[in-house]
Amino acid sequence: MANTVKQLVILGSTGSIGRQTLQVVRALPDQFRVVGLTAGNNLELLSEQIEEFRPQFIYHEAKSTNQLSREYCKYMKPEEMVVLPDIDIIVVATSGNAGLTATMAAVKAGKSVALSNKESLVMAGQIIMDEAERSGATIMPVDSEHSAIWQCLQGEQQEPSRIIITASGGPFRQYSSAQLEKVTAQQALQHPSWQMGKKVTIDSATLMNKGLEVIEAHWLFDVPFENIEVVIHPQSIIHSMVEFEDGSIKAQLSHPDMRLPIQYALTYPDRYYNPDLKRLNWHTITQLTFEQPATETFPCLQMAIDAGKTGGTYPVVLCAADEVAVDLFLAGKIGFTDIAKVVQKALEQHDIIENPNIDDIVFVDNWARARVLELTGSQ
Repeated sequence: MANTVKQLVILGSTGSIGRQTLQVVRALPDQFRVVGLTAGNNLELLSEQIEEFRPQFIYHEAKSTNQLSREYCKYMKPEEMVVLPDIDIIVVATSGNAGLTATMAAVKAGKSVALSNKESLVMAGQIIMDEAERSGATIMPVDSEHSAIWQCLQGEQQEPSRIIITASGGPFRQYSSAQLEKVTAQQALQHPSWQMGKKVTIDSATLMNKGLEVIEAHWLFDVPFENIEVVIHPQSIIHSMVEFEDGSIKAQLSHPDMRLPIQYALTYPDRYYNPDLKRLNWHTITQLTFEQPATETFPCLQMAIDAGKTGGTYPVVLCAADEVAVDLFLAGKIGFTDIAKVVQKALEQHDIIENPNIDDIVFVDNWARARVLELTGSQ
């Protein structure tokens, strides 16, 4: 195993994935050095992280930097931080559109990118993957499902014939449409299997997250949409499966803990013992079950897949509209089932740009956000 200490930049260090990334760093202190941390407005937690990890560079979105000033660290924009020559891995742990610009900068610089921000690939998958091929950048998936697929593909010489992405089904998988109309934000934030940020937790409840993952898998593994399937697996033990031409299926199984796929991306191709990671106990696992997703009750899944197949700027509208709709739901301004409705309306009202560049993507992202606010009377 390699003994070189890897230099890390963590974008979104105060969010769920960012915090869990730092837990992996704590568990394997001889493997990593945190060089840069970026955050939004959670200055209290960022200050604690700075004190503990003593990064050379920091960034946050708050106006005042006085309380975070340290003699050993410098304030630097994420786009500048990720291209520093000594950085080995950039962890993109932001949600929504926040990671797009920095991800593009890191990919152009030929860096190794541990990507948790699925929206970057959903919005600009063609551009990012083309740029990665030109620059030699490596994109290592952090999502548990895509990490599982990545692990299953190790050592294989042939392309997969089918990818099966598993989904827990969220807290409402057995709810009727009438029951879903009464769902509260507090209920929706109670995921049965995973500890995640608010945005991805709500997306998991609507199954939008699984649709975004289909689009992400399409770009990451160059697999046609027709060869990607979603199945509900409530136990969240099998994180995804890959089927090959001969009918053999490989699956990656583990206790549902995001630190495992994070660690795999950070230490690849090596694996290390981490005492904080819980092991599966096969004496207590009584069943592994599978169901078809209820796409009529949860329309976001098929909506996302259709947007991915349509391509162009449709996935941009999907991501941006969903992000605003989820915020409105969490703020009590729209209902749970309204999320799908307003995203669908935004898609229907969009004039697609077939082969967008980054400027087009940014423009459409802003348009979709404003359109959802107009549609919901929330300007």
